[in-house]
Amino acid sequence: MESTRLNIQNAKGLQLQAYLELPANQKPRNYAIFAHCFTCSSSLKPVKNISRALTAHGFGVVRFDFTGLGRSEGEFADSYFSANVDDLMAVNDYMKEHYEAPSLLVGHSLGGAAVIVAASQLDNVKAVATIGAPASTQHVKKHFSHHVNEIAEKGDVEVNIGGRPFKINQEFVDDFDKTDLPEITKNLRKPILIMHAPFDKVVGIENAQTLFVNAFHPKSFISLNDADHLLFNEADSIYVGDMIGTWVQGYFETEDNEILDTEDQQLVAHLNLLEDKFTTSIQTKKHSFVADEPESFGGDDFGPSPYDFLSAALASCTAMTLKLYAERKKWDLQEVLVYITYSKKHSEDLMQEKGKSMRYDHLLKKLKFIGDLDERQKEKLTEIASKCPVHKTLLSEIVIDTEVIA
Repeated sequence: MESTRLNIQNAKGLQLQAYLELPANQKPRNYAIFAHCFTCSSSLKPVKNISRALTAHGFGVVRFDFTGLGRSEGEFADSYFSANVDDLMAVNDYMKEHYEAPSLLVGHSLGGAAVIVAASQLDNVKAVATIGAPASTQHVKKHFSHHVNEIAEKGDVEVNIGGRPFKINQEFVDDFDKTDLPEITKNLRKPILIMHAPFDKVVGIENAQTLFVNAFHPKSFISLNDADHLLFNEADSIYVGDMIGTWVQGYFETEDNEILDTEDQQLVAHLNLLEDKFTTSIQTKKHSFVADEPESFGGDDFGPSPYDFLSAALASCTAMTLKLYAERKKWDLQEVLVYITYSKKHSEDLMQEKGKSMRYDHLLKKLKFIGDLDERQKEKLTEIASKCPVHKTLLSEIVIDTEVIA
């Protein structure tokens, strides 16, 4: 999945760098904005993981850098809390003008506090999700509390936060005292999901309790078990994105989420020629995916090509067949990788009989076995790889009947 880079101007005329992540079919049902944690950026891996997990639930997600952070313009001293909220409002306005008004705000750590405040001011926002959020914006002052007197005397002071140097000033410090987050949460009156790890050492679990107690229903809490504050374990950040995507469906209209009717067939493919180039939606009774052509062929490259799917069928069937055979033999096959390359080749290249120069469809299958296997076992598995059902189907005489449905 590719990200679209956006340049969004905030209220002060500074450019905020943002990325828009879209579902595989590039047709989001709703839009969301993700606000990153204090001193972080939108390029942090957990931010990407959560955003991309949400796209699997039909969301278009904007992740952006606050003023003075990441690749956004400005100084960190300009990134005080109310400025973060202003940045969120600017991103919201940009999306309303160029795409569609966001209906979900997601915030991590101090970004979670910011989305609560922004959501209280935005009618288009229908739901809010916070991850490891503090119950007070003053919480972040502990990072530079020992510099408060120095700031009062000197003005601009360089402080070390998380191992990185930042310049801050008195306005930056004072702004964190201006927001009564519990009161704003109490008056929010929108669905809110509070996610927090019980053993978070940066923002204690008592913060989640305060926010939850002050929030009105509908409100939900999900424990993040032993996750660290920044969600550096990839499984934790993907879990967060999946849980938010599932939770929010209960509060959003879902009439646009109808799947294609297979009409009692195994699979249906749909291409809207009025809206798309080659992007084709495919639906089985339980699963949906997208096929497309690469840009070099005039497509949008929103999904694998038809021949990619052909190769995928052969590769996956081969892997499954090898698993079943190895288990039946009780061999130590722990992992198998099947590499497929499709191409067109002349008969001479394939050492076919001379005098019959032809072009053939050619599928090259390469196998990699992981496990304690001897050469005899590897040779047998290679032989079995050619006996998987899809392999045999591709080599057999195939009859395809085509009917038109009125």
